[in-house]
Amino acid sequence: MTHEDEGNYTAKHPSGTEVNKQIAEAVKRKIVNGKITCSAAHAISNDLNASTADVGVTIDILEVRINKCQLGLYGYSPQRSIVKPAKSISSELEEAVRSKLINDRIPCLSCWDIAKRFGIAKMRVSEACELLKIKIAPCQLGAFK
Repeated sequence: MTHEDEGNYTAKHPSGTEVNKQIAEAVKRKIVNGKITCSAAHAISNDLNASTADVGVTIDILEVRINKCQLGLYGYSPQRSIVKPAKSISSELEEAVRSKLINDRIPCLSCWDIAKRFGIAKMRVSEACELLKIKIAPCQLGAFK
């Protein structure tokens, strides 16, 4: 979705898309100022044993904005993104990132997996991607559709 489409997140989904009521209630409890953090959305997914995609669809249908992406890509004020390119990265990290590319992009989930594998913060992986000029998509929660 483009910035112009902000506030019309339901339009990303087929008409009549239904959501799980339990997920919807959990999302509503985590909304602060019309927004839910990426971290809170993932916590709901874990707590309810629901897919992140289902949580993301529910967030969209409720017209809630996701903020504070755990990779630093969106949802920070006033600059939106807080991720900066790493000054340098190891050849092992570069190889790990490049090995996960799909159509010249790396999925968010792959970034999380790499962070876990290397024992580093998720933000370090997105900083590596910035240095390598690699876009991160798709988002596990469905942002950027």
